[in-house]
Amino acid sequence: MKTALITGVTGQDGSYLAELLLSKGYKVYGLRRRTSTPNYENVRHIHDQIEWISGDLTDLASLIEAVRSAEPDEVYNLAAQSYVAASWPQPLATGHMTALSVTNMLEAVRIVKPNTRFYQASSSEMFGKVVETPQKETTPFYPRSPYGVAKVYGHWITVNYRESFNLYACSGILFNHESPRRGLEFVTRKVTDAVARIKLGLQHELRMGNLEALRDWGFAGDYVKAMWLMLQQNEPDDYVISTGETHSVRELLEVAFSYVDLNYEDYVVIDPKFVRPAEVDLLLGDCAKAKQNLGWEPEISFEKLIHMMIDEDLKRVRAEMKYNDALSKALI
Repeated sequence: MKTALITGVTGQDGSYLAELLLSKGYKVYGLRRRTSTPNYENVRHIHDQIEWISGDLTDLASLIEAVRSAEPDEVYNLAAQSYVAASWPQPLATGHMTALSVTNMLEAVRIVKPNTRFYQASSSEMFGKVVETPQKETTPFYPRSPYGVAKVYGHWITVNYRESFNLYACSGILFNHESPRRGLEFVTRKVTDAVARIKLGLQHELRMGNLEALRDWGFAGDYVKAMWLMLQQNEPDDYVISTGETHSVRELLEVAFSYVDLNYEDYVVIDPKFVRPAEVDLLLGDCAKAKQNLGWEPEISFEKLIHMMIDEDLKRVRAEMKYNDALSKALI
């Protein structure tokens, strides 16, 4: 039986990856940071199948102990401060959690179990102000946010440990990937949640920033398969994971609102506070290398992804309404 240690296991990607690895017979360890109100919503259905280890990515000693306890064959380093907008008001925290934490995790692996295979979650935000389109593994980085800068550090320190210490260390340069488990602060989920609430009469407008930004959006459940495939190859390497299609935020709104027979123009209000200090205008990935070397292909289309997310948000919001209604009646 193979063993894997996942950081960020309660997040969107971590939960889908844990499901995948459990289905393949892995023993899955999840690193969790001690908090007063832990959120296990994404892994509630598999919580008892995960072996939980306490640790903090900013504390090397705790990571050494975590690797020593789990003795993993594979480590998937997914945890980070992952909300781009928050990286401007919190640049130092982003640097610690998204950049330096990668060094801590690599050091723990190098010290305790250097034959472990290591996956680092890199990001298309590293390309930022793109110098070529589409973006591939050899495209130079030009990050446009503290988050993007931190991810560039994490990416290159992974390459450095691979070349300096002969670790099996890979980076997946993942373009935007979404799902019903995406946090409400991210634009896709912000839109699908608002669509559900507007359709059910609980919300009357949606405040947005730049509608012309272009992104390459895929399904997180597809992308975690690529993570796993990277660690099954004979030699470690870095891969762009994307759909090869680009869609604007405006198109996202059109697809989402039209799915519930509404016109987005009747509800969307442009609010300057949601415009980034430095915008990334276009991200479009070239995943030819992943297709050829890993045999990986995205399966869920953009439209199907958005419809899936709206269906889940409608179900959740209806359940909230039913609960609130029952609570109100009980209090009368």
